[in-house]
Amino acid sequence: MPGLSIHVVDVARGVMASGMRVELYALEPSRKSLADGRLSKAGILDDPALDRRFDAGRYEVLLHVAAFYARAGFALPAVPFLDVAAFRFGIDDPEQHYHLPIKLTPWGLSCFRGGA
Repeated sequence: MPGLSIHVVDVARGVMASGMRVELYALEPSRKSLADGRLSKAGILDDPALDRRFDAGRYEVLLHVAAFYARAGFALPAVPFLDVAAFRFGIDDPEQHYHLPIKLTPWGLSCFRGGA
């Protein structure tokens, strides 16, 4: 089933990153917003726009990391190390499903193409 899924885990606290704002953009032929919302209690961006076939091309996910940790009461420096983190990725085969499992802390993140 084609589409895209985004799942974010806050590994600093061992919980799902529920409530974090996430944006998705297509970058080609020009930058265009595809989804913008907050992660569910399961840490998933639950947006019907992700359930469609995506054209081959380049995309970008923006994760509002500093705002998420500040809202959770996490002690951040005056200038956070990660404010809005961007992850750019490509879709080569529009018939496949692309799953982005993301693990993050205020100091770093890891993302790969998962098998959902």
